[in-house]
Amino acid sequence: MNKPGESADNGNVEAGRDALLFGSDPTCRIVAVEHAEGAPQDGDVMEVFIRNGPETERQAVPFEPFLTARADVAEECPAVISRERLDGGGPLDTLLRFRSWKDAEKARKWLADLAKKRKCDKRELFLFVNDPVQQYLLMSGRTLFRGMVFEDIRRMQVDIECFTTAGYEFCNAERPGDRIIAIGMADNSGWVEVLSGADMEEAALISQFVEIVKKRDPDVIEGHNIFNFDLSYLAARAKMHGIKLKIGRDGSVPEVRASQFSAGERKIAYERFDVFGRHIVDTLFLLHAYDITHRSLDGLGLKEAAVHFGIAEPGRVYIEGSRISSEFQTNPARVMEYVRHDVIETRRLADVLTRSAFAQASFLPFSYQNVCVRGNAAKIDALLLREYLRRRHSLPAPSAQREFEGGAADIFVRGVVKNVHHADVRSLYPSLMLARKIAPSSDKLGVFLKLLEHLRMVRLDAREKMENSRDPVQKRHYDALQTAFKVLINSFYGYLGFDQGTFSDFDAAERVAAEGRAILCAMIEKLRALGAMPVEMDTDGIYFVPPPFHNDAAKAKFRADFASSLPSGIDIEFDGEYVSMFSYKVKNYALLCADGEIIIKGAALKSRGLEPFQRSFLRELVRLKLEGRDEELPSLKQEYEDAIKRRRWPITELAKTEVLQDSPATYSAKVARDGRARSAVYELALASGREYRAGDQISYYVTGDKKNVAVHEKARLVSEWNPDNRDENVPYYLAKLDALYKKFAVTEANGDGELDLRETE
Repeated sequence: MNKPGESADNGNVEAGRDALLFGSDPTCRIVAVEHAEGAPQDGDVMEVFIRNGPETERQAVPFEPFLTARADVAEECPAVISRERLDGGGPLDTLLRFRSWKDAEKARKWLADLAKKRKCDKRELFLFVNDPVQQYLLMSGRTLFRGMVFEDIRRMQVDIECFTTAGYEFCNAERPGDRIIAIGMADNSGWVEVLSGADMEEAALISQFVEIVKKRDPDVIEGHNIFNFDLSYLAARAKMHGIKLKIGRDGSVPEVRASQFSAGERKIAYERFDVFGRHIVDTLFLLHAYDITHRSLDGLGLKEAAVHFGIAEPGRVYIEGSRISSEFQTNPARVMEYVRHDVIETRRLADVLTRSAFAQASFLPFSYQNVCVRGNAAKIDALLLREYLRRRHSLPAPSAQREFEGGAADIFVRGVVKNVHHADVRSLYPSLMLARKIAPSSDKLGVFLKLLEHLRMVRLDAREKMENSRDPVQKRHYDALQTAFKVLINSFYGYLGFDQGTFSDFDAAERVAAEGRAILCAMIEKLRALGAMPVEMDTDGIYFVPPPFHNDAAKAKFRADFASSLPSGIDIEFDGEYVSMFSYKVKNYALLCADGEIIIKGAALKSRGLEPFQRSFLRELVRLKLEGRDEELPSLKQEYEDAIKRRRWPITELAKTEVLQDSPATYSAKVARDGRARSAVYELALASGREYRAGDQISYYVTGDKKNVAVHEKARLVSEWNPDNRDENVPYYLAKLDALYKKFAVTEANGDGELDLRETE
């Protein structure tokens, strides 16, 4: 066991690390860093938490906030305690330091006001990192978790269940009749405990939860939707009872503020909780990020994720959310077992999803919590900025933003195609940048390409160690490292077009994309010349049907001929062979593996906007097509039609569940003021007479006897459905089934033979 501050490789790839990637300070086993205001005459400090065996040591170290500015404005900037001229001749050439964060904020505001007066982008005058922890890590060269493996940190999982007042579908913390009825907790030692509302009042539940967090002293608190549900609900109910939610390492309550998480095109507003000395990690956010990359999840709920990753608890208890309250009243022990299984699956899901983020925290100048919510471009920017600060080099002014044509994506054959192979260009854009020396023009130190090359080297090192290791813990550790490096490597192209990047360069981004498109075009033509049939192309990979192979030697020759046609520095990997592929449209397809597994990618084939019966039908339809059983499609459709006509299903199969993004009152005002289209969920909320709020969920189905109806006029709450007097709109749901069948069941394979390059979404 290493002592606090001691440097050790711990068997990690970090051995031999350098300041460029891992920071200049070798201090090990830091698990958290927090900003604390000091006395005005003394200045601020950073509280650094270092794991020393089972104990956590707390150290206070001096902290002087900073910003970089142009020399002419730096001279007039208020509250400065020191000015340091930076080398290199760049526009932002003066490093200013301050005694306290308040003084730094005062200077930032003065500079921002000056930029307004001059009518210029404030980044032309100064750069300010608006996070004291990130500032400290940038300037000190320290990182979290150095010298540690994932199993070394203390991780606690939290899951709560609530009672919902009769007449409502979902609980709301501000509704007097609703309350917490169970708090499930677990950690990575294997400990699990469930506090039951059948044994104690809600106030006692919350107080006991606070005491357990203090006693077990986790570094990380994890949960699925923990920001927008568990912690928000706990905080609201604690306030209602006059209880201080003192779960910080210093005995403080969490700080809460509105924030936003982005994953690809998805934007999620949430209440950010900052707990002193601990990190909050929401596995729902990590699942969104996973889904953006893989497009293979059927849903984003905990139970669906557990099934997808094969981590569901054997014999686990399942209770429909709408039945939690009634089940608690009749069989509370079963609800507690349900919560126990939920929190166990949360731990397992975090095991799967957080290892890469943990590895990134060991070299990025961010808190672990921020590593889990910040975008990859922001992470690359922080690495570049840290090196420039370490070498005391001036910073550039922002690059002019503009549109440019992106990567290549196209589909050549639609329908079902047999014997499909996949060729992946290994890190096409990073390889192009390194081979052609494409980098930001403002990067005078050449850090961009050095960092990219170094990341590739340490990734290969980590992957080799992973493959050779016989220790399961070390194997998982190296796998997380190589994954963390891979994610960043593949984001360097995106960074060039990142409008908030210190070193962004849209001309360089355009050049990379153009050369990538040219290579993929040449690959398509080479495949055709070798007798293969391209099916689909997307940015850095191609699905194709190879020519007939009489033996393995012919297959090897085809692959060798294809690979040899690529330019120097560009490598290809044949990483998949599939029995068949259902090619629907770009980025939307299904693959049948040799073992019978089906991989479905793209929202068109598994949209969560479809009713449950539609998603089930589409999955079965795709399997039949992939397996060449098209003659069974009419029977499948007839089976679903009969179930709808004979009203065999519970109403949940036909229902939609939507979240209120605004309060019903705000919705009404928008309809009256802006002519907003009427929405079924809001109309139902208003008609119910109940006090619905933004964030509440409403499940509804459609009534009537005609297929063409105004849904907002015919929608009805699922909670009002009467199984003895069923009123769902049979023609409406039959029409939905028929439209889905016509859309997917009658497609035929046909190649257009032309390459149409379009900008990727």
